[in-house]
Amino acid sequence: MFKNSKSRQEALKFNLFGFRLSFQKIPLRRTALFALALLFTTHFASACTDSTAMMPTITYPKTKQVNVVEKRFGQTIADPYRWLENDVRNDKEVAAWVEAQNKVTNAYLNTLPGRDIFRERLKQLYNYERFSIPVKNGGRYFYLYNSGLQNQQVLYVRDSVDSAGRVLIDPNTWAIDGAIALAEWSASDDGKRVAYAVQDGGTDWRTIRVLDVNTGKVLDDEIKWARFTTIIWTKDGSGFFYSRYPEPKQGDASVANHAVYFHAISTPQAQDRQIYATPDQPNMLHTSDITEDGRYLTIVSTPLSLGNQLTVVDLKSADWKPRKLVDNDDNRWYLIGNVGTKFFLMTTQDAPRYKMVTMDIATADPVIRDVVPEQDSVLLSASLVGGRLLISYMTDVKTSVRRYTLDGKADGVVKLPGIGAAGGFRGDQDDPETFFDFTSFNTPGMIYRYDVASNTARVWAQPKVAIDLSQIAVEQRFYKSKDGTRVPMFIVRRKDVTSPAPTLLFAYGGFGIPLPPTFLPGYLGWVEQGGVFALANIRGGSEYGKAWHEAGRRQNKQNVFDDFIAAGEYLKAQGITPQDGLAIQGESNGGLLIGAVVNQRPGLFAAALPQVGVMDMLRFDQFTSGKTWVEEFGSPAREADFRNLLSYSPYHNIQSGKAYPAILATTADTDDRVVPGHTFKYVAALQAADIGSKPHLVRIETRAGHGAGKPTDKIIEETADMWAFAAHWTGLNVGDGK
Repeated sequence: MFKNSKSRQEALKFNLFGFRLSFQKIPLRRTALFALALLFTTHFASACTDSTAMMPTITYPKTKQVNVVEKRFGQTIADPYRWLENDVRNDKEVAAWVEAQNKVTNAYLNTLPGRDIFRERLKQLYNYERFSIPVKNGGRYFYLYNSGLQNQQVLYVRDSVDSAGRVLIDPNTWAIDGAIALAEWSASDDGKRVAYAVQDGGTDWRTIRVLDVNTGKVLDDEIKWARFTTIIWTKDGSGFFYSRYPEPKQGDASVANHAVYFHAISTPQAQDRQIYATPDQPNMLHTSDITEDGRYLTIVSTPLSLGNQLTVVDLKSADWKPRKLVDNDDNRWYLIGNVGTKFFLMTTQDAPRYKMVTMDIATADPVIRDVVPEQDSVLLSASLVGGRLLISYMTDVKTSVRRYTLDGKADGVVKLPGIGAAGGFRGDQDDPETFFDFTSFNTPGMIYRYDVASNTARVWAQPKVAIDLSQIAVEQRFYKSKDGTRVPMFIVRRKDVTSPAPTLLFAYGGFGIPLPPTFLPGYLGWVEQGGVFALANIRGGSEYGKAWHEAGRRQNKQNVFDDFIAAGEYLKAQGITPQDGLAIQGESNGGLLIGAVVNQRPGLFAAALPQVGVMDMLRFDQFTSGKTWVEEFGSPAREADFRNLLSYSPYHNIQSGKAYPAILATTADTDDRVVPGHTFKYVAALQAADIGSKPHLVRIETRAGHGAGKPTDKIIEETADMWAFAAHWTGLNVGDGK
């Protein structure tokens, strides 16, 4: 088992995402990446069916148009708002536009009586303890903890499994506004030091520091320009491996040439040793891990496509020369652990739902042998711990955990507390102790201590929440998309809600990221008030393996939109949602989804909440890490891809003359994943178009990024605004659930 690994599901977050989607801003969730901390909605009791009757008159700020026209593949493309791509922090004209837009948006939101109620209820719903899965190193247990309304998670340590924890790193003391976060962290094998990354204002850039666990002293070591990185200690604790980019040039909005480095403790960063890079493939991402015995460093390299390359470095060798085990990215390969030179791997080679194999690297041309063949279910993650293989599978988006001996013989199952999502199971091969977490829509994240030898588990941490979860009903349904594909969808509502009710429909649909059942306090706030929350597991994710992802990427992207539209139609046809009561929401790639479907079927939706979306599909590859998304979306520089991207790009397909739903787009000034210019241009185009009298507004957060590291108070404020907006246009009545 990897000593410093956060599990393969968390590795997916690094290696397969151009975006950050977390369903738990929320612990950015393992697979559940899904921290959309979207929360709670209600509407004032006097809501009327025609919301436009109560809508204040909105005068949008005037937005300058510039004469930017380009010819691409014989087609003329106008881009009148390109000046809004400039960095709001460095361009006074863009900053003035942002200030004017926020002023109009805030004035409108101030007219919604439910706003304060949402905010206060959200504070109650978020005020519960949250633990991460503990990591055992040097006999100590390291874990993240939030007491409830703390803006940032705090790193704790326990000297024994059930002793009281003590604070190691509290990022809540780093900034008055709570916008500096503790990001990636890793304890040395002996538990004496912690290397940790600092994230300022939501940026993807990281600064890595080192803490002495015994004294609490921060060492002089400082690493800059880390990004999309793991932190991997050597076995002897002499230093750690990390990933970084070259220092960006002033005014350069793109990043390239990701590389893995080694930092020796108590030396300057200038002396750090470059371990691995691919200058011939500058858009590859490289993340590292180390085997439990400390001998082999492994490097996963991906262009964010359907596969990855795999490289190994023998740390006992004098030259640390990288050896390529997999030199193409046709399939995915993840090393789970090793017994000497025998590597245990997950792969999609000849197994689109993954299988477990071994590879003995002692030979020049290693032979690959199946250990656990491909199953009907999708293999999510695996661990080599306590003398067993513990493998998590996903069946119709729900987790099961199966046990195997190291030669692949079935050895029972791990009993889970219910239907939901489980992850973790990190540990040593000779130690039966491990931990896992379990969550579902009506179960907050619980941590269990699991004994492999006896196959028993006990609760290690169980949060209490301010809502009666016994009154929440969760069901899974299946509906047909436009082409007849069967798509799963979760529906969450109060048990006594049996007639059509205002509904929030969410999906993501990209980068092979599945959305399992996850505890989302904000959505429960909406449900508590009599509304419905629906999560559609549309194509583009990996709920059914590689094929499900493939069916929603590049030239197949329209399937994603069709699946989502079909979900909305199903909710109305089944009497779950009233004809004028559907609000839709998505973040990042999901923001693109919302922008696209609103253009394609504006009359289907009452309100739309696109967050940090990729809205200009002809220029996404020009900014920050956008080039790494080409394998998912296609390249605007290739004609076939260009024409496909243009067909659904939200910015380019706004349809004047059609009535659009109410739209509140959200973004942040420090988002250097999906730069805010995407949303700025999209909203400017909406406001200039003849698309009806409903509001089309933008909310721009300051000192915040793509979502990771956003302070709890900012999450609550943003969500209260979104939910008040959605409630007004769907007719959700405040007080129905209290």
